[in-house]
Amino acid sequence: MNINRDTYLRFVASQPDEDTGLPRGLFGIAYELKRGCQLSKYEYEILVDLLNWFEKNLSIPDRFNRSKSKGYDRKLHTDGICWFKSSASPHITKIREMIFILSEHGHFINEVKSTKPGYIVYEDEVQIVAEPYADTKLI
Repeated sequence: MNINRDTYLRFVASQPDEDTGLPRGLFGIAYELKRGCQLSKYEYEILVDLLNWFEKNLSIPDRFNRSKSKGYDRKLHTDGICWFKSSASPHITKIREMIFILSEHGHFINEVKSTKPGYIVYEDEVQIVAEPYADTKLI
């Protein structure tokens, strides 16, 4: 029997986050570049347009872990990791545009694919948040 599993995508930097040790997410890098002075006016305008598009078209998940204990939503270091659904074509196209700008400034982004991202704790039309299984590929 052939089970058709959804494929999920993450886009992460090759350098790890100092706090978590996990690969840095590209949105954090994009906002850092936006605040810095490294971008040309043209790159800045494109990046701002892309970030504005995501702010309008990508929901902020309301949970990042499986815990139902009081205060779970205020947990500082969450276990959940965000993944795009492979069907989220407009979002993935915009991500790839953003990757071009980030790579021009020394931030190399890896695309990670998985059919087993972990325990899904949040889901909407374009993304999931999953607590990774022990064997989930994160890089």
